[in-house]
Parts: sequence; structure tokens; C-alpha cells
Amino acid sequence: MPPTTLITVVVADDHPVFRRGMCEIIAEDSSLRLVGQASDGEQAWELIRKLKPSVAVLDIHMPRQSGLQLSALLAQQHLPVKLILLTGDADPGLLSEALNQGVQGYVLKETAIDELLQALHRVASGDAYVSPAFSAVLLRRGAAREALREQKTGLSQLTRMERKILKMIAEDRTSKEIAALLECSVRTVDTHRHNISGKLELSGTHSLLRFAFDHKSEL
Repeated sequence: MPPTTLITVVVADDHPVFRRGMCEIIAEDSSLRLVGQASDGEQAWELIRKLKPSVAVLDIHMPRQSGLQLSALLAQQHLPVKLILLTGDADPGLLSEALNQGVQGYVLKETAIDELLQALHRVASGDAYVSPAFSAVLLRRGAAREALREQKTGLSQLTRMERKILKMIAEDRTSKEIAALLECSVRTVDTHRHNISGKLELSGTHSLLRFAFDHKSEL
């Protein structure tokens, strides 16, 4: 078997005891190598630029550049370093800001001892990791994003029956086939199609069919 590629790590936190604890946890895993540690944002940035670790683990609140500020710098300079932010509070606003910036990992400090190794391996492999304590926040974020997408496309304006018919249209069913499935007349189905097109502001012979195909996953 080929040797396992080492995951190089830089850790930055202005609390020395907490930082030392993280370093000790990383040292216990033979597939991880701690290549640098810092007590503030500027030191962390210099280490990241110089060492280009696989993953940087940064406190979200640090003197002389916060974790979020460093995240923005990483994005601006296109450095191939994955990022895990550590936070002491479950502020959904900070989580949303971090995710919007493309942060791959977000770990609550009070559970970091149990979660850090898992987070490092997940993020290093290209997956995202967010502490389970934030699951409710992520669900609300997903629901809000879905609602916004529906609002933009006009889907939120459709009745339950109209969405059902639109889903059947996306399956390339004719009005006659839809009428048979719903046990109604073709004329009723055509009326629904007309109303759906009006609500979605669609015009043209095949515009409704194209819309249904394009948004099939949302129906």
C-alpha cells in the first residue's frame, strides 16, 4: 500500500492553554503533522503564507486579524489551504458569514476536544464539517435558501395541485395522461397549465415544459 499522505496543520488561538490542548490532540494522530502555531492573526497569516499547510485551524476571534478576516485573505490570494474556524459561541450569524466565505470547517470550542480530529480529516479530504450543535442553524439556513429560490422562480405562488401537475409535466406527460392520473378532464388540466404559466410569467408554446425540466429537482 502507498504511504498515507500527511495532513499538515497550522493552529492559531490566543489562549495558550487551549492552543496547547489542540496541539496535543493533533500529535496523537500519526496522519497529521503540526507544522506551526500562532497566538494572533498576523502570526497565523505569516505561517500560512510560508508553510501552506493542508489545513489551518483558527480561532474566529483573535487579536491582529480574526479568523474571518484571514478567511477573506485566503480567498483573495487563492491559497490552497483549507480552513477550520473555532468559535466560543453558537452565533448563527457568524456561522452564516463563515459559510458564505467558503469556510470548510466550523467547530464549537466546547466540543473541539472530541471533534477536532474528525473535522481535520473531513476538511482535508474535501468535505465540510460543522459541529452537530449547529445542526438546527443549518436546517434553518437550508430552508431559508430553498424558500428564497422558490420565491425567485415563482414556485412559491403555485397551489399544491399546480405543483403536482408541473411535476408531471417535468416527467414529460401529456395533458391527456395527467388528466387520467388525476381523474379529471383534459380541459381542467389545460386550465391549470394556463394558470401555472401566468403565475410563472411564461409565454410561448414550450416555455412551461422547459421550465418544468429546468426546475424538476425543486418540485
